[in-house]
Amino acid sequence: MPRTNFQELLDAGAHFGHLARKWNPKMAPYIFDQKNGIHIIDLHKSIVKIDEAAEMMKELARSGRKILFVATKKQAKDIVSEKATAVNMPSVTERWPGGMLTNFPTIRKAVKKMNTIDKMKEDGTFEKLAKRERLQVNRQREKLEKNLGSIKDMSRLPSAIFVVDVQKEANAVKEANRLNIPVFAMVDTCCDPTPIDYVIPANDDAVGSIEVVVNTLCKAIQEGLEERKMEKDKEGEETETTERQQPGKRLRSRRGAKAAEADAPVEEAPAAEPVKEEEAPKAE
Repeated sequence: MPRTNFQELLDAGAHFGHLARKWNPKMAPYIFDQKNGIHIIDLHKSIVKIDEAAEMMKELARSGRKILFVATKKQAKDIVSEKATAVNMPSVTERWPGGMLTNFPTIRKAVKKMNTIDKMKEDGTFEKLAKRERLQVNRQREKLEKNLGSIKDMSRLPSAIFVVDVQKEANAVKEANRLNIPVFAMVDTCCDPTPIDYVIPANDDAVGSIEVVVNTLCKAIQEGLEERKMEKDKEGEETETTERQQPGKRLRSRRGAKAAEADAPVEEAPAAEPVKEEEAPKAE
């Protein structure tokens, strides 16, 4: 059953592409027509691609993997940040830190620095610093929070990334491709879909279009998380039931062993042969 509604995408303006003279020929399979010099995206194909991406994201979420949302353009950053946070997924909405994926250990060091500053504030060490030092530390903390705050809980590389506007987030796509990380992306008619694993042909400039697509994908992720929780709860119940049953089994087995020992016939020891007394030698 399709997750995406055709009319919803149409009302959001997801079918409007870029100017025909700026198009990328590789997007031809997803273009329906041209009107007033603007390409029109085939929304029927968009629906198929959105549903395909949603199912894949659901599987990733159900297996406990993380999907990194990347959207630094003004129209998308607030929507992506809100939706990604709601499903407990990391996101980058301010600026893509160069080497975030290919040089991930360095990024983790910056995140640890941020956590160290927080600990200083909690244990009172921060208050012992000079006024100027406190100002410098606060500025550093604010800068780290702005750029890396949304990924502070991401302890390992993501299993996939989702991108709004392939051209603007070209560095993120390149790093993901280098590390063989699957890329989901909203791709407009002016972009190259070749580096994208899961292409979602749609208008990546309209707020309504971005919101519809991101909302659909996040709903799928939420379903995957709920199914994962149900599976864990079920496993926990089965484990608890097994643990309850095992002591009884052990008790029964011990009782059975004792009963078997009691019923077993007792073998009589063989009678000892009488010892023959040696005759005393006769005196000559």
